[in-house]
Amino acid sequence: MQQNFFRWHFKALLLFLCSISPGVILNHGQACGEDVSFPLRAKRILFLGDSITHAGGFVNCIEAQMRLQHVNPMPEIVNIGLSSETCSGLSEPDHPFPRPNVHERLARALEMVSPDVVVACYGMNDGIYYPLSTPRFDAYKAGVRSLIEKVHAAGAKLVLLTPPPFDAVPLEDSGKLRPDGQAKYSYFAMYEDYDSVLEEYARWIVEEPLNVEMVIDVHTPFLNALTQRRQQDPKYTMSPDGIHPNADGHQVLADSVLAAWGLKSKPRPSTELMSVMNHRGALLHNAWLSHVGHQRPGVKEGLPIDVARMQAADLLQKADEIIKLQSDVH
Repeated sequence: MQQNFFRWHFKALLLFLCSISPGVILNHGQACGEDVSFPLRAKRILFLGDSITHAGGFVNCIEAQMRLQHVNPMPEIVNIGLSSETCSGLSEPDHPFPRPNVHERLARALEMVSPDVVVACYGMNDGIYYPLSTPRFDAYKAGVRSLIEKVHAAGAKLVLLTPPPFDAVPLEDSGKLRPDGQAKYSYFAMYEDYDSVLEEYARWIVEEPLNVEMVIDVHTPFLNALTQRRQQDPKYTMSPDGIHPNADGHQVLADSVLAAWGLKSKPRPSTELMSVMNHRGALLHNAWLSHVGHQRPGVKEGLPIDVARMQAADLLQKADEIIKLQSDVH
């Protein structure tokens, strides 16, 4: 386990050094001469992804920051991230149910939401917690390419995020990590160097000449933040279960997206503001998720979309009052 920690730390250090080296492209902000701030001018932004997007933290941080900086007109943010989802259609043998595939609901989502910008983040589940293999990698590539085609066919632009890292450090004494060469792996019995798989997926997203308006590497800044903070605390983590970011991790994801859009994450939203935005985000997320429909069992039914929008409007009024007070202070 100690050897695994030092291997991870060394890899993160190398990534940090690469990120500050000339000629290394971490964020693709311009394709076909497109202005990087185009998402800020959208009428409606649809967020797609797995449980990391389902949690809503980074999406709510992005919206709070856009409102704090008075983006006008403000895009409508629709988050339908779904826990356990993939874009590859793969599922590990010991998963309690077949993992949902975004392509099962993508056409409905694009028709019902009618976004002009889509933000998608897949990969964490697509390697199904196994070592790297060509068939699984090819399935991920095919899923991403199909996602691009379908979003463009609906007349929307796509912002494609790399998968965030898998963090083995907090799991070193948990008994959940498995060495290479095992017959089976799962989300509860993970390949110990699974981040090397996500690193390959992220590298492909960044380096492959995909027909996409914007690619944002969130994997590298997340690792950089871990590396910096582990200089003081070697056990520090932003993903306590190795997979799902905590509030600090979601903030790093949000900062990476906002920076790529040309918007700095300052001033920071107050705790009170984020509490309201998280409540509002969860309310709308649950409603939209049920409205669009999905095949994942165990997800609580959301309110009818019209009812949720009415309640969200009241919460937004409260958020606007907090924003005004915070703006007056600054």
